Amino acid sequence: MAEQRATLSALPTSLIEAMQTTLAVTPADEGQRTAQREVISALESAMEARRQRIVISQSTLTTVKWAGLLLQALCALIAIALVHSDNRTTSRIALALFATGIALSVLLIAAYSHPFTGEISVGPELLRQVVASQP
Repeated sequence: MAEQRATLSALPTSLIEAMQTTLAVTPADEGQRTAQREVISALESAMEARRQRIVISQSTLTTVKWAGLLLQALCALIAIALVHSDNRTTSRIALALFATGIALSVLLIAAYSHPFTGEISVGPELLRQVVASQP
């Protein structure tokens, strides 16, 4: 996903089709069929989760969204400055607090707009821990 090589069309459906064919053709007891159905269900849910991650990783923030966010922040700063124009100290404190909130919001949005690349990114460490903890 980080290299933008994952696509929705390259999903490994042949494994599920082979399992379904085996389930339909092979004479097996009910316990084995139940286990095969559970495996098929788990594979399908894993593929759906993969599809969702791919869709999320390909979404981006457009220039219009950034411009709207910054324009809204500028309007709010102007409104705060006008409301507190009679007292400079109060105005400075209010503007500094709100500007800090704006900066933090912009930083978080920028950091999480591409969750798999950059300095603040989601790596495979958590997934490796989950896989290692499985019996």
